[in-house]
Amino acid sequence: MKKLSLLLVLAAQPAFAASGPFFSLWNTNFIVTLAFLLFVGIVLWAKVPGMLGKMLDKRADNIRSDLEEARKLRDEAQSILASYERQAREVQGQADQIVAAAKRDAEAAAEKAKDDLKVSIERRLKAADEQIASAEAQALKEVKDRAVTVAVAAAGDVLSKQLSAQDRAAMIDSSLGEVEQRLN
Repeated sequence: MKKLSLLLVLAAQPAFAASGPFFSLWNTNFIVTLAFLLFVGIVLWAKVPGMLGKMLDKRADNIRSDLEEARKLRDEAQSILASYERQAREVQGQADQIVAAAKRDAEAAAEKAKDDLKVSIERRLKAADEQIASAEAQALKEVKDRAVTVAVAAAGDVLSKQLSAQDRAAMIDSSLGEVEQRLN
């Protein structure tokens, strides 16, 4: 068995397959060389390298146009993104301005309300002071009127007790004369 496997190993060598002169149809190396040259000739006669070049050029042009289109789309997307970012900044700025204006308006309204409240309180205090002064004046007038009434009554009592009827009539006449002079 060892001898048989050694024989098969030695028989499978390429040098033993190509026997005889090189330019013989019995030489496998010559046949393979002829077949290769025939294949290359047919490929060149059929202009396969030109077709392969055209196909590769067409493929390169397609890839180039795809890259250019992708570049344009990327540029367009970047411009749209920049536009949206700019709009977002503008909207944020407007929102900040609206919030600031609302705060200013609220503060102004609060100040105005405080001022109006102060004016209202001052007006009510003034009205209350006027009412108090009026009440004091009215009370003082009533006290004076009452004092005059009491004094007149007391004087009338004193005079009626001290004066006689004749003196009283003379006093009334002189008082009427004095009133007539003052009224005219």
